[in-house]
Amino acid sequence: MTTAAAQELLAEEKEGVLTLTLNRPEVLNALTLGMMKGLLESLRKAERDKRIRCVVLSASGRAFCAGADLSDLRRRQAEAPLSLGEELRRHFNPLILQMRGMEKPVIGVVNGLAAGAGASLVLSADLKVCAENAVFINAFIKVGLVPDSGMSYYMSRFLGLSMALEHAWTAKPITAEQALRFGWVNRVVPPGDLCAAAEELAKELVKAPPLAVALTKRALNRSLENTLEGQLEYEAQLQEILGRTRDHQEGVRAFLEKRAPVFKGE
Repeated sequence: MTTAAAQELLAEEKEGVLTLTLNRPEVLNALTLGMMKGLLESLRKAERDKRIRCVVLSASGRAFCAGADLSDLRRRQAEAPLSLGEELRRHFNPLILQMRGMEKPVIGVVNGLAAGAGASLVLSADLKVCAENAVFINAFIKVGLVPDSGMSYYMSRFLGLSMALEHAWTAKPITAEQALRFGWVNRVVPPGDLCAAAEELAKELVKAPPLAVALTKRALNRSLENTLEGQLEYEAQLQEILGRTRDHQEGVRAFLEKRAPVFKGE
């Protein structure tokens, strides 16, 4: 990453957890091209690094992310004309696909406003911890656009078609309480407890068997589009793989010996 991009996206690794923090609080962490490239690069490195077992995506200031930085987008389009479709294909879509496809847990930590592509980032995370004062806004309609960066995919699945259309057409905010009820987020906590709640969840995932975690994510991703018959066969294939691992043997031994297992990803 460039120096500017590194300042806009902070990275800290500790005890198997990589924390990536959006760091443009003065503009509600609106996404620049540098931030998106930095996120994608960091996630790809984390996927390859065996030391990292979990990624936490958080933000500084009073908001998670206000979406794309329209000033940055207009400046770049003035320098080299680029359609919005190509902008999504080159920068936003690869980031969303990386988050969904990487076989390590990604925890989204929502400290405030999550709007537009910022809300899509949260929904692309595997688990979400949300402050009580957080709010999700899908305001694409206000600038004459459709929900993107995966938002139309997530909304219909979480809300159902009618509710998804209402929120997309009216840009009606979704509160933290509603998000929990809809299944958008896993936990809602007081703002002061947000970091501790995310850290507790990350520590729990770090202790889990990495290969089983990875293939569980793969299985549940597949289940969204699979038939029951196809999913049953896929489960059998994955279980065949995991049944031969040392972590499975360690888990069985630990259970029989009544002790905590120590998983090494082997």
